[in-house]
Amino acid sequence: MPSKFNMQPLKNPMPTQDPNVRRANFNEVALGYTPEQAIDEAKRCIRCKNRPCVAGCPVKVKIPEFIAKVAEGDFEGAYQIIAEDSSLPAVCGRVCPQEKQCESVCTRGIKAGCESVGIGRLERFVADWHNKHTKNPATPAPFNGHKVAVIGSGPAGLACAGDLVKMGYGVTIFEALHVAGGVLVYGIPEFRLPKTIVQKEVQNLKDLGVKIETNVVVGRTITIEELKTEFGFEAVFIGSGAGLPRFMNIPGENLNGVYSANEFLTRSNLMKAYEADSRTPIQRGKRVAVVGGGNVAMDAARAAKRLGAEVHIIYRRGEAELPARKEEIEHAKEEGILFDFLTNPTRILGTETNDPRDPAYGWVRGIECVRMELGEADESGRRSPKEIAGSAFILPVDCVIMSLGTSPNPLLKMTTAGLQTLRRGEIAVDETGKTSIEGVYCGGDAATGAATVIKAMGAGRIAAKAIDEYVQSKSK
Repeated sequence: MPSKFNMQPLKNPMPTQDPNVRRANFNEVALGYTPEQAIDEAKRCIRCKNRPCVAGCPVKVKIPEFIAKVAEGDFEGAYQIIAEDSSLPAVCGRVCPQEKQCESVCTRGIKAGCESVGIGRLERFVADWHNKHTKNPATPAPFNGHKVAVIGSGPAGLACAGDLVKMGYGVTIFEALHVAGGVLVYGIPEFRLPKTIVQKEVQNLKDLGVKIETNVVVGRTITIEELKTEFGFEAVFIGSGAGLPRFMNIPGENLNGVYSANEFLTRSNLMKAYEADSRTPIQRGKRVAVVGGGNVAMDAARAAKRLGAEVHIIYRRGEAELPARKEEIEHAKEEGILFDFLTNPTRILGTETNDPRDPAYGWVRGIECVRMELGEADESGRRSPKEIAGSAFILPVDCVIMSLGTSPNPLLKMTTAGLQTLRRGEIAVDETGKTSIEGVYCGGDAATGAATVIKAMGAGRIAAKAIDEYVQSKSK
């Protein structure tokens, strides 16, 4: 193998904050590569001809090409290659599950004892370098005379808008909340994704010509039909996400101190705005139980830890079945999060006072759980947990966070005649994102239920291509 390659079996480690320091602050945990580390890691890529990493990327970033530029020290050239396919590289480099996508099929990681190339870490480095060193905004493409509306400014909406504006479309994003970014702003905590990073990525799209209207609740403030008939948008993309939380429907879920994970994270993400204000928007629990085992559960648990709590993650399966990213699990353990595996809640207990005038009335005081064991494996190899008789116990807590997944908000279905949805409220689409209404497309969590940022972006890009074909076919 030529000497230009680095054949070290392991990735360059990611510098991070010390766990004893970071558990008390909301600053970003991962600190990023230095230029020297990035070049060294890039040289671990052997530029294999079959390029499995590209096939593993939902938006098909030209991974070997951008890594080759990093290895040469041409960081801006690497950014321009990534930007051809990704509107949010600084975001994706931080929160995408590369270990289950591009890195999972990396040739370097096939051999026993070897790790894949740190593709996500390199993407993050390149995007951060560009955002720090490049001051000139992008030049908007010439307007092609056609307008498209995008509902929601999360990853699907931003990706769709980015592709369409580059084609010359006049694109307006309508966001229900007061800051653009969707789940990137309200759902992912600062220590994993700093909001300044999201704001920079959003600004990059604005520089390209994307308009963003906040505080507009499509379905209430304005309807999809009005966007088309009264405001002249020839197509509409729905990227409104999945913000409707699921609960267990066990006794006590209506007590004070019970949150859905998305409400808890939204409120904790607002903490900086209220640091010097007595109107703190969230309860600072002393003992917190988080029910669930995905990335959102890890985010909620680690946020609660930073607010001063002892935190237990309650998960009904074993550690091997945890769906969260390995990195997030390791960070949670390092920060002192406690894991109660093979444990399932059965009810939430309230304070014993029956006097509504008592300040303690109606608040959580504990969560009753049972121990579980894994049964026989089914045909797929999956072992379902089952309750161990007589194993009930009470975990004293004053806050419970339910992280059991989310579904799309039913508002658009309720206010849009003819919009077909699936069993859990997902908007029905074909492989291009086309819905049951002509000129209306959808992608991301609104169509699939809760998934990953990069998959939502991929759906937004597919829909953008289909919208372009639809609008152009009508104008001929």
